[in-house]
Amino acid sequence: MLRTHSALAHAAYHDLLRSLRDEGWRDLRGTPALIRRGARGYWYDSFRVGTQVRKRYLGEDSPDLAARMAALRDDRAPLEQRRRERARLVRLLRAEGFLGLDPTSGSLMAALSAAGVFRLGGTVVGTHAFRLYEGELNLALSLEQTAQTDDLDIASFERLSLALEDAAAPPVQQVLADFDFAPVPSLEPGRAWRWRQTQGNALVEFLTPAFGEEGLRDLPALGVQAQTLHHLNYLIADPIPAAIPYRSGVLVQIPRPERFAIHKLIVADRRRADDRLKSAKDRAQAAFLIAALARDRPEDLAEAHEDALSRGPRWRDRIAASLARMPDTAALLAGL
Repeated sequence: MLRTHSALAHAAYHDLLRSLRDEGWRDLRGTPALIRRGARGYWYDSFRVGTQVRKRYLGEDSPDLAARMAALRDDRAPLEQRRRERARLVRLLRAEGFLGLDPTSGSLMAALSAAGVFRLGGTVVGTHAFRLYEGELNLALSLEQTAQTDDLDIASFERLSLALEDAAAPPVQQVLADFDFAPVPSLEPGRAWRWRQTQGNALVEFLTPAFGEEGLRDLPALGVQAQTLHHLNYLIADPIPAAIPYRSGVLVQIPRPERFAIHKLIVADRRRADDRLKSAKDRAQAAFLIAALARDRPEDLAEAHEDALSRGPRWRDRIAASLARMPDTAALLAGL
């Protein structure tokens, strides 16, 4: 059975998300400037430091972004008042049963957000992203579904990272070092895509889509290396913002839920034989989201499913292999 939060909690979540998104565009130091690269446009805060003109990335061009900037010019509420209001919304969400984060994970997410990781294209994937669909889809998760992994996976497009001409500040490696994370040696000397906490089991991994052979690639905007993976380009295309109900809220970015669900079907079949528990978890998350989306967003789910099937026989085979073990989920997709 799919359980939902109250209408009040759903409204509070979207108020929190709206406030966090607005806050990210309040601290303009100069004049917003639109720069086009090919068919896409990108907004920057353009300002002078001495004789140099510097740019801070704000987001991809859209009517929504332009309208929000116009509205912010008329909003004079002081910073502390806005922070207190967001903290009130977080308390309301926690009282309504929304998931939170432990202090260590919450502080790390807040520090990465403040450094610009998600503003610069970083997208939270994996179980941390799954937990955040609670707010996006207004779903109350069960005790079994709320088990929190110690791994934090962040994915980004290499080409976007190169194109932005902006960088996280402070650097991501410094943020991780402040939380006692050290790079895990890789097969390429001097390059690392995984960072492990020296006291504990927490692990942060950076990923990027593979267009060819899998290996390590640089993400200049984040100042780290990332492991390339096939099928990841499908997952992190057109990500959405999400709010973590921690302290006065933390703004991050996650994949679209319909893409996450279909991608989990692919990943479940890709796992090695000794990863049966993880494969079962992948299928459970996919089944849960597909059930919710088939009920509330069937058009989005159908489009994501058709997109994945159109990408070739290997994609179709992996999806079919997972669905063969999930007859109820297969029936939902077939009925869209």
